[in-house]
Amino acid sequence: MSHSSVRNAPTTGLKQNLSSGQMAMIALGGAIGTGLFMGSKLGIELAGSSVIISYLIGGLIALVVMGALAELTVHRPEAGAFGHYAEKYLGNYAGFLTRYLYWSALVFAVGTEVSVVGQYMQLWFPQVPSVIWVAGFSAALLGVNMSNVKAFGSTEYWFSAIKVFAVLAFVIVAGWLVLGSGNPGYSVANYVAESGFLAGGIGGMWAAVIVAIFSYMGVEVIAIAAAEARDARNAVKRAFRITFLRLLLFYIATLSLILAMAPRSELLDGGSPFVTVMGLVGIPFADTVLNFVLIVAALSAMNAQLYAASRTLNSLSRAGHAPRIAGRIASNGAPVHAVWMSAGGIAIAAVVYALAPGEGLGIMISLATFGAMATWLMILLTHVVFRRKLRRAGAEPGFRLPGFPAASLVGAALLAGLLVTSLFTEQFRLTLVFGLPFVLLISTVYGLLAHRQRALNSEPVSSGSTGNY
Repeated sequence: MSHSSVRNAPTTGLKQNLSSGQMAMIALGGAIGTGLFMGSKLGIELAGSSVIISYLIGGLIALVVMGALAELTVHRPEAGAFGHYAEKYLGNYAGFLTRYLYWSALVFAVGTEVSVVGQYMQLWFPQVPSVIWVAGFSAALLGVNMSNVKAFGSTEYWFSAIKVFAVLAFVIVAGWLVLGSGNPGYSVANYVAESGFLAGGIGGMWAAVIVAIFSYMGVEVIAIAAAEARDARNAVKRAFRITFLRLLLFYIATLSLILAMAPRSELLDGGSPFVTVMGLVGIPFADTVLNFVLIVAALSAMNAQLYAASRTLNSLSRAGHAPRIAGRIASNGAPVHAVWMSAGGIAIAAVVYALAPGEGLGIMISLATFGAMATWLMILLTHVVFRRKLRRAGAEPGFRLPGFPAASLVGAALLAGLLVTSLFTEQFRLTLVFGLPFVLLISTVYGLLAHRQRALNSEPVSSGSTGNY
């Protein structure tokens, strides 16, 4: 792309071409991926059948976060989304930290998804090195994200539609086998067949909520996409309502059926629990069909996460907190430089899987989960301050999160508890080991930037943004 085709937009330069249907699919695209199809196995290992409760707790936290974001976004749709809101209501440092926390989570998640695609392709092409598929699919999705947002929205819509249809078909088939076939091997008795319902104890059930949070990560993309949506306020309201209901159906229903169709030991011996149970049923070509769905699901999640990462980096650049090149917008309305700069997780994941192939997925989830949970925590704290300032100004939100303020405060407390829990859970010990030094690094960078700005302006940097509520 020639330099002349890139420009700095007067405001954001992003074009408002996304429909509410595409926004809902984008949220689903980010949230239905490796976390459901492969991460659920890690959840089952930690919690046994009580992973159903783990995903329900994680889903309720996700609902609160989505509701808080819907309030903020309906009140004032902004490019940069919750990073901008954190800056406005909590101060410049909070906005800076939130944006980089979220960007880091997305960068690692993108790498996780595309590396898993390389593993899936081995079923069909065992002689072809995984790195070839990683490179090929990465190049293709980078191209999609460098196109205009309408092309991205259409691609994500159909990616998500395929996997939504596949999961619905799975629910129907598995539901009949468990509830209508009369086969005693498919029964809720499998919930307690081995080690009981709480196979990992209360601690295992609670630790598996971390897996659930990683799985639900992506629902917050609707707030980022609002800046490029037609009729953003109504689109966000509609996307919020339908996305959570679908997520509950896809996660809770599918996990409940999977656990009823096979004992825990059989699910842990295989790869994806979906493929394992379909193999047990003996449906012809089930492994091939499901492998295709798993690839589409991972590519869809990667597509949505790369979109969100590039918009977050673009927002950081426009705020003066990232290289200027990331803030440039191409003539088609896409932040092309922010896209390729956000693809670093692909290289990181390739190295991780090469060094520790058996533990690669758990390591990448650990790295991504810190940024995800910390970002959700910042969103809820932002929401509490937003509502307080709104009340003082005598204004009313255009959309209300039920149960405020308890919902936001309890959600924040649960997320903080999960971050502490990760340090005492072997599979997620790297979460804080990576996360705390990262926060220290980002805080140091912020301090240096603030010092330079003070030197340039010869006056203190404002502690927070102001404006009308």
